[in-house]
Amino acid sequence: MKVKQKNLFQKLLMTNILKKICEDKSKEIEITKNKCSLKTLKKLISENIEKRNFKNSAIDSVVNKKNFIIGEIKKSSPSAGQIIEEYNPLEIAKIYETAGIKAISILTETNYFSGEIDHLSLIKQNTKIPILRKDFIIDEYQIYESKVYQADIILLIVSILNDTKLRYFLEIAKELKLDVIIETHDQEEIERAIKLDYPIIGINNRNLKNLKTDVNNSANLFTSISKDFTVIAESGIKSSSDIAMYNELGIFNFLIGESILRSNDYSRFIKRLSNNG
Repeated sequence: MKVKQKNLFQKLLMTNILKKICEDKSKEIEITKNKCSLKTLKKLISENIEKRNFKNSAIDSVVNKKNFIIGEIKKSSPSAGQIIEEYNPLEIAKIYETAGIKAISILTETNYFSGEIDHLSLIKQNTKIPILRKDFIIDEYQIYESKVYQADIILLIVSILNDTKLRYFLEIAKELKLDVIIETHDQEEIERAIKLDYPIIGINNRNLKNLKTDVNNSANLFTSISKDFTVIAESGIKSSSDIAMYNELGIFNFLIGESILRSNDYSRFIKRLSNNG
């Protein structure tokens, strides 16, 4: 009976994982605000922060038909559990850059991904490629926070934000000179993203509500997006054959994490993926 109850609890948790993450994130933000107000945070933004261009490079990759891989760094996730025991994000970042990764995605979410926001500035100061803050951004505070910690790109997830907030957050990002990836998962979210008229749209192969992954999701939804937008296929990409399938369709931008981190040789695996196409 206890086993059945445990399995039922796990199923319930997985079904509502996105809602739970956002609820906990909201509480975390309020605690952080009490330590450092938004007004104070804004004063910490330095004019000397280097901005590395991501948006134009991602767009150019499609024009030139050259694969552009954003390599993700994370210690754990709700779907995979602990991925790396001896976690050294800076060491991983350096390997990524040397192997030809074009940008680095860093999980900064603490409770579910064991991330730390300090890793943004640490890696920014020790690499030369754009840095994406991968988190669940639900408050403008996090956007200013991303800039303070030297991110070049932020992720805005359509499924957790209404259209008003998406537009407002895009305005803040523009003001702070942050590039953005508008992340979608289904047709409805893509239609909402297109109306925002921002050129970079991510299609997540993983359903964040139940964490199920379908590598064909990006391929199936890509045809509904005009060539005015650059698409990034995210999650579940494990082989050069996956990359080849996407290249045939016209997708050359990818966000890949777990398959690289689980490989025996990061550099070799990245090069194999990058050189396809």
